[in-house]
Amino acid sequence: MADTTDDVGIAEEISFQSFDDDCKLLGNLLFDVLHREVGSNFVEKLERTRILAESACNMRHAGIEHTAELLEKQLASEISNMTLEEALTIARAFSHYLNLMGIAETHHRVRKGRNMAYLSKSCDDTFNQLVQGGLTPDELYKTVCKQEIEIVLTAHPTQINRRTLQYKHIRIAHLLDYNDRPDLSLEDKEMVIEDLVREITSIWQTDELRRRKPTPVDEARAGLNIVEQSLWKAVPHYLRRVSNALKKHTGKPLPLTCTPIRFGSWMGGDRDGNPNVTAKVTKDVSLLSRWMAIDLYFREVDSLRFELSMNQCDDRLSRLAHEILEEEALSDNRHESWNQSSGRSRLKHHGPQASALPTQLPARAHLPSLAENGESQYPRLDIPTPDHNPPNPKDGVNSSSSTTSVGHGEKLHVSVTSSANYSASLPPAVPRSPSFNSSQLLAQRKMFAESQIGKSSFHKLLEPQLPERPGMAPYRIVLGNVKDKLLTTRRRLELLLEDLPCEHDPLDYYETADQLLEPLLFCYESLQSCGSGVLADGRLADLIRRVATFGMVLMKLDLRQESGRHAETLDAITRYLDMGNYSEWDEEKKLDFLTRELRGKRPLVPHSFEVAPDVREILDTFRVAAELGSDSLGAYVISMAANASDVLAVELLQKDARLAVSGELGRACPGGTLRVVPLFETVKDLRAAGSVIRKLLSIDWYREHIIKNHNGHQEVMVGYSDSGKDAGRFTAAWELYKAQEDVVAACNEYGIKITLFHGRGGSIGRGGGPTHLAIQSQPPGSVMGTLRSTEQGEMVQAKFGLPQTAVRQLEIYTTAVLLATLRPPHPPREEKWRNLMEEISEVSCQSYRSVVYENPEFISYFNEATPQAELGCLNIGSRPTRRKSSIGIGHLRAIPWIFAWTQTRFVLPAWLGVGAGLKGACEKGHTEDLQAMYREWPFFQSTIDLIEMVLGKADIPIAKHYDEVLVSKSRQELGAELRRELITAGKFVLIISGHEKLQENNRSLRRLVENRLPYLNPINMLQVEILKRLRGDDDNHKLRDALRITINGIAAGMRNTG
Repeated sequence: MADTTDDVGIAEEISFQSFDDDCKLLGNLLFDVLHREVGSNFVEKLERTRILAESACNMRHAGIEHTAELLEKQLASEISNMTLEEALTIARAFSHYLNLMGIAETHHRVRKGRNMAYLSKSCDDTFNQLVQGGLTPDELYKTVCKQEIEIVLTAHPTQINRRTLQYKHIRIAHLLDYNDRPDLSLEDKEMVIEDLVREITSIWQTDELRRRKPTPVDEARAGLNIVEQSLWKAVPHYLRRVSNALKKHTGKPLPLTCTPIRFGSWMGGDRDGNPNVTAKVTKDVSLLSRWMAIDLYFREVDSLRFELSMNQCDDRLSRLAHEILEEEALSDNRHESWNQSSGRSRLKHHGPQASALPTQLPARAHLPSLAENGESQYPRLDIPTPDHNPPNPKDGVNSSSSTTSVGHGEKLHVSVTSSANYSASLPPAVPRSPSFNSSQLLAQRKMFAESQIGKSSFHKLLEPQLPERPGMAPYRIVLGNVKDKLLTTRRRLELLLEDLPCEHDPLDYYETADQLLEPLLFCYESLQSCGSGVLADGRLADLIRRVATFGMVLMKLDLRQESGRHAETLDAITRYLDMGNYSEWDEEKKLDFLTRELRGKRPLVPHSFEVAPDVREILDTFRVAAELGSDSLGAYVISMAANASDVLAVELLQKDARLAVSGELGRACPGGTLRVVPLFETVKDLRAAGSVIRKLLSIDWYREHIIKNHNGHQEVMVGYSDSGKDAGRFTAAWELYKAQEDVVAACNEYGIKITLFHGRGGSIGRGGGPTHLAIQSQPPGSVMGTLRSTEQGEMVQAKFGLPQTAVRQLEIYTTAVLLATLRPPHPPREEKWRNLMEEISEVSCQSYRSVVYENPEFISYFNEATPQAELGCLNIGSRPTRRKSSIGIGHLRAIPWIFAWTQTRFVLPAWLGVGAGLKGACEKGHTEDLQAMYREWPFFQSTIDLIEMVLGKADIPIAKHYDEVLVSKSRQELGAELRRELITAGKFVLIISGHEKLQENNRSLRRLVENRLPYLNPINMLQVEILKRLRGDDDNHKLRDALRITINGIAAGMRNTG
């Protein structure tokens, strides 16, 4: 629990002053922009709306409920009389202000962390605690070095802001940071203000709505953008912090290639219920990720070459530099000979087009490739927005744009802007047709090769001539060779993305991270041996750590599919083989068939056999997985897993695809087999999870496979979203806790190591919450130095959007997993506590399901009281909102379920049923037991704290307003009953926690929420009015746009969506 002494309160007041100053500055600038953009009369109306809302909030805060209600009714009345244009503009203004306030909040946290002498939960703080607590330095060092955490970024549709606006928000955050500098002159400060005005004006004049749904490739680009804009800078900084703290407390730094955290992705691999994610999309996204990794390394190596200009090196590097120069001399001789024999024919065929040199040097050709700001000017990955248009060569911009088809008519652009030193360009893509034959492919390949002729001569004009003796600049020679190989690797990937022939010599490009690391480590060791450790530990060490962390793909791509789709595929196969219907077999018969086939050495079916398109897509996905292998892909996650056969089915389909692909290639498939990870989501499946893992590990073939191919490691994923929607948050939390205990015990029985993969969302209703709190409340033994966890939607940007916040989050992951490993949280002190949890969970689940699934009026109430039906127009994700076409809650995805209730500020999924369960236990005389559980059992305390946090964000008057205006009279009593249930939940949460009011243990959060209300409440009232009008005029596109803007604004004010 957070300390709430007076000293802390005073410190909070002082630190909040700078936050208030930032909010006031941004608010004043926004109002100045609005004066110019919409006029003074409208700004006066806007200010009157804000003052009314603020007055109502102040009255309610002071306990003067009657006056607050009168003010709220007056505000609602004035909003109902507004024209559509007025409502739209007010919604936009308040929405943008809430976003600006969010930027100020993030900046405030960064500034607060920077100014604190001793940061809690930091590596330095946590390592010190452990050593002071009796842990030996050697044990601490070994545990940190063995730590394996993987943060998996997902494309779950909860990021409401367009990426264009996200960029502008980041720019404002950087300007606020710059504005804090104490050495700024008056002129500098005025320039910052001018820049802020420009950014806010640009935001106001930008359409904040997505006009089309993002494709899976768009979503993948967004994930790659997070790496480039933030994680690329954050990872070396984070690893330096870990290394410095280790050296301080153990005497030894973190090994250079050791990285406790890596990254994964579901963007372009998660096909569960999303028909837009095809095998083709997965392959292209994986290649695109590789392309960007190589591009980022290319830029770093380019900058590093100019930094490492020294001559002294060790013998090994000197020999390597000699070998490189000799190879280049031989290559130049061969190239000149080939030029002389083929030059005439080239000129004859291509005429003036074949000129080897351009008529003039590009801009900045006289400068070194290191830019003024320290960043390379080499081509950057262009991550276009949905309305992006690639540069037109006719406009005089040298560019190479590679466009490849990505399923369902979608186009994938790899757009590369030319610079002085960029020599790779692709010929225009030749449209494919049935008559496009191999001779045409060879001709195009030849044209591409010829387009490169003369480029090396052009380079000589732009770069200093290499020394004749390697002793002069050996590091530049070696890194120049690395740069050339990276360039070839990038060209090769561009050809693969275009589906063009690619015949590069494997010695000329990089396939694995180890190949890239080797020359970098040679340079590092040479510098260290020559007494230049201070140089080795700079940019070069950072690059080595990036390669160790990001590898050749930045983020390995997971594949995910529903278990039923694999059963359908095997059904088609068994029918084709005249073996009957797989789906009709019982579990034992399925296991017998699967294990028998897994032990065999022949493919199960020919790749060409005719099946339905859905089945063919599954087979194609496994084929792509075999082609890419574990070098590019991470795990294969099976959603809705319920039986051991679900896992073996995927193992068999994977094995069959790998046999087929290796037979065609004439060699083994690249990389190893993918880890197959069952995802247990519903309460029923969570209860059976331990039994399923025991059954799997009892099968000799599977256990041997895990030991041989996966280092004796079993991975199991637990889902927080569907379990919460199935049984309510409290019951889901308890079932997840028990399932993890059972799975850990099952693996321990067979001597198999376990990694738990947590499928958490951003909101409390989907398992969200503070990272450190979540990890520290896991069952003892479930976090043994390894952890995988998803970061979804808007939380990706919130946690990792800025390098400073990303560093902090990575450090928190590291220290939380370390503490959970070395100082695991306490289990329930006595069996009575577990029994109490069972009782509360049972009552809570029954109460929840009696409303959500058993009350025939609830679905109609849900559709009337929330904007659920209208959420589909948001265009925030590539997948449908429902798994199947059904009007029930069961097939509605968890995200829109929670998103809708968050919009109305009722946040029902996070607390429904909790009040009934806690009330029942207290009325039976267990109040003191529950209070003891809260004090002594981390899991129970975190569960109650998170519920308390979400109750503090809920707003009964706002939820009531939705009911009064939008819900049928016959169903309004259901809403009143639910509001009484919310009050009950709050009452008993406070009794158990011992707090006088909600969020008492988190005053900072409470104040931040209160600051937003004068802007958030009017947007809610506007949304109610717009929904009322829209439901009477469904085809009004302006009304629909206004609704989408209110949804954006409320999401900004609540700071999460789904």
